[in-house]
Amino acid sequence: MNPNSSERLEQAAPGLFSRRQYWAKRFGTAPFLPLSRDEMASLGWESCDIILITGDAYIDHPSFGMALIGRLLEAQGFRVGIIAQPDWRDVSDFQRLGRPNLFFGVTAGNMDSMVNRYTADRKLRSDDAYTPGGEGGRRPDRAVVVYAQRAREAFKRVPIIIGGIEASLRRSAHYDYWSDNVRRSIVADSKADLLLYGNAERAIVELAHRLAAGEMIQQIDDLRGSALLRSQLPEGWSEIDATTLEGEQPPDAPRITFHQRPKGADRQRQWVRLPGYDQVANDPLLYAHASRLLHLETNPGNARVLVQRHGKRDLWINPPPLPLTTAELDRIYELPYSRAPHPGYAGHKIPAWEMIRFSVNIMRGCFGGCTFCSITEHEGRIIQNRSPASILREIATIRDQTPGFTGIISDLGGPTANMYQMRCREAAIETACRRLSCIFPEICPQLETSHQQLTQLYRNARAVSGVKRILIASGVRYDLAIRDPDYVRELVTHHVGGYLKIAPEHTEAAPLRLMMKPPIDRYDRFKELFERYSREAGKEQYLIPYFIAAHPGSSDRDMLQLALWLKRNQLRPDQVQAFLPTPLALASTMYHTQRNPLQPIRRGGDSLTIPSGLNQRRLQKAFLRYHDPANHALLREALQRMGRSDLIGRGAEALVPPGVHNQPQRGGGAVPKGVRKDRVGGKRGKRLYR
Repeated sequence: MNPNSSERLEQAAPGLFSRRQYWAKRFGTAPFLPLSRDEMASLGWESCDIILITGDAYIDHPSFGMALIGRLLEAQGFRVGIIAQPDWRDVSDFQRLGRPNLFFGVTAGNMDSMVNRYTADRKLRSDDAYTPGGEGGRRPDRAVVVYAQRAREAFKRVPIIIGGIEASLRRSAHYDYWSDNVRRSIVADSKADLLLYGNAERAIVELAHRLAAGEMIQQIDDLRGSALLRSQLPEGWSEIDATTLEGEQPPDAPRITFHQRPKGADRQRQWVRLPGYDQVANDPLLYAHASRLLHLETNPGNARVLVQRHGKRDLWINPPPLPLTTAELDRIYELPYSRAPHPGYAGHKIPAWEMIRFSVNIMRGCFGGCTFCSITEHEGRIIQNRSPASILREIATIRDQTPGFTGIISDLGGPTANMYQMRCREAAIETACRRLSCIFPEICPQLETSHQQLTQLYRNARAVSGVKRILIASGVRYDLAIRDPDYVRELVTHHVGGYLKIAPEHTEAAPLRLMMKPPIDRYDRFKELFERYSREAGKEQYLIPYFIAAHPGSSDRDMLQLALWLKRNQLRPDQVQAFLPTPLALASTMYHTQRNPLQPIRRGGDSLTIPSGLNQRRLQKAFLRYHDPANHALLREALQRMGRSDLIGRGAEALVPPGVHNQPQRGGGAVPKGVRKDRVGGKRGKRLYR
């Protein structure tokens, strides 16, 4: 078997567990990483070497970032404490474990705090799945910035290291949907010493050992997957000027430009200068240009350092982290987790834990490149796989150690369900590749797409003693799956619990191209296979397709066509989502700039259709729920405006029924049933409904 992608690239990195353990290993393994001084004392600790601050409740399970990072650092010999969901209004809560000997590690948690707290319509959510009892309001807006500042107040001169999804997606100047402007790198806003982005295991292990060996945090500027602010740039490097749009000559020519792509240059001693913060904040085209360049420099095999001016200093973004090998990933997931919430939460359910406690993560990364998704920007395009043996051991551990296990594994997957063990056929091609997706616009011929190993894993997993069912809940890339009907047969026959969620996202070609999603006919083909194998298995099973409203490039007419497709297919979506622009995503760049960063950005180019206003976003969501009477008035008005009144009626071809007009008043002005009294008499009083 050829070495997988992560093993090819990892040859340039020291083994994750190859360093000598820190002296504090003598204290042994903690049953739970301590949340209090009393727990520290019970372990014989006088202090913590590292304190991790998180916006989530502490669940000692590898699906939760702080537990995984904490146990990994513990395996390196360090004493690790956790401050979970601190009261950010009071600095004393950040002092509860004392001063860390090495550093504070700060994260918002498993989710971006703004996505966690607000809906796509910027409304405050009432709950939080990562909090005991699902209680909302236990973390601040922009949690990384707030926590980092409070940690700095708590203990001066202790290094502050930020990471996790929130920091990762804000590593450069970025569009912020909630404030509707371009914000600085989170390194500048948080005043952190260092940011670790992406899968940060390699970086945080090296960082901890170097700090423990006496290096100053200001000296550590070369970690892959890190970003920091610098007052001076190093000597002996060459600069690639990318501060102007393609086709425009930089003012200080003859500097080398990004578009000249000099041959034979030492990429490891080059940086690409992006347009500075002030430039991208004031010029949407330069923002789109910078976004495009950042995404072109994300392959660990060829990415260069990125530099972006922020005021009087430069943001320095090192190339992405090298992926983990299968052996390293196995060991990380088999560290001595308690696999339960901290005992301090006894009596309180934590929804996120209830959802994942019987599931198994088998891989990381995604090469799909969907423009609205942040997985690629965070975890990368190279698939990192666990071994089948490690996965089967975790299933047995769940069976033996997790209370309430009934024999059903609720999910077996990762960012996607069916990219396990897929890789580029040629190492040289993979290292040089700069494609944003391996499967769009078509599946790359160099991509190994066999599902054979995954199919065998499913069969072995459901053969584990005590296991009744292995379910695959969602995340199937159907454009890959249809290449292997045997996989689809295995999936449908044994691993669908009545419903399978799947995400075509749209039906129309224009928005699908901007999403980097396959044409709808690939979904139709998967549906045919799904239904055929369901019949053969004698099972009544259903696909639950997901769609996005208000995505950049999706017009009202596109949404109308999608609604008609739903009606023809007798689909009535219950829960629908409107596009939420998350930092760094390419679709968020489209939303902000009205330009397509999948292509070179030039002045005078075509603008995209952007459904950005609240009323239009609500209308596009209403098209997805065309069957809901609450949306009929809004849809009737839109159909009349679009010249499609033929779709209003009682016939089979109609999308919505006709309205009920006001009846003649009786008894001194009675209002017909169903018409709100407070609206009658206005300009639209004849067509107002609940």
